[in-house]
Amino acid sequence: MTEQTWIPEDVDPNRPSIARIYDFYLGGNHNFPADREAAKPVVEMMPELPDIMRVNRAWLRRSVRFLAEAGIRNFLDLGSGIPTVGNVHEIAQAVAPTSRVVYVDNDPVAVAHSREMLAGNDRALMVPGDLRDPAAVLADPEVDRLLLLGLGEPMAVLMSAVLHFVPDDDEAAALVAAYRDALPSGSYLALSHGARREQQAERVGQAAEQYSRTVAPMKLRSLDDIAVLLEGFELVDPGIVYCSQWRPDPEDGPGPTEPLPQICAVARKL
Repeated sequence: MTEQTWIPEDVDPNRPSIARIYDFYLGGNHNFPADREAAKPVVEMMPELPDIMRVNRAWLRRSVRFLAEAGIRNFLDLGSGIPTVGNVHEIAQAVAPTSRVVYVDNDPVAVAHSREMLAGNDRALMVPGDLRDPAAVLADPEVDRLLLLGLGEPMAVLMSAVLHFVPDDDEAAALVAAYRDALPSGSYLALSHGARREQQAERVGQAAEQYSRTVAPMKLRSLDDIAVLLEGFELVDPGIVYCSQWRPDPEDGPGPTEPLPQICAVARKL
């Protein structure tokens, strides 16, 4: 590590990172000038983007609380990013202290900072990995050890604002299917995804294209597209909706006047 202990030595500070840009949108300080420069033109096209990220984060907190209250004790957070307020283990363990959480990310800063934050918590850990390789993620001995995969206990897989970075529809469907098929009956998938609302289609599409050019390829999908990805699951009410509409909680403050283009769902494997 360097003087700033959250920066691993092998990180290229001149290359923008999805996780660090997300941290910037949320008002965090674990990002570099290159991340902020990459984010700036996207925010100029779509000034509500930081609000979208905050609404998404609030949805994640609500969905994790719902899952913990439903009896889920094992959580696998794919593409978890850099820790911020209201992390999955904090929400789940506040409901049920026995909850176990594994975070997975391929960004070295996210891995390093998460491991620092989780030191001393024997029911939560960070594993370096890529959600695009479900076989490797699920075969990781640390994932198996903490989540007790061999016992067949129901678990929750979280894909919060990550699947739109898998632009190929067939690959996205195959990834969701691979995790679904590995889950025991009674498990859940919680998913949020960038969407293109008709009223904002041109502007949101331009922002997505800019992001694809400067940071990483991404694809916005419709509610119908998400329904296809969730085949084999039973949707939890209220179904596939905009994130601000999924079981809103007064503690999150007033929602946006118009739904922001981020859709979500929580679904159960039968």
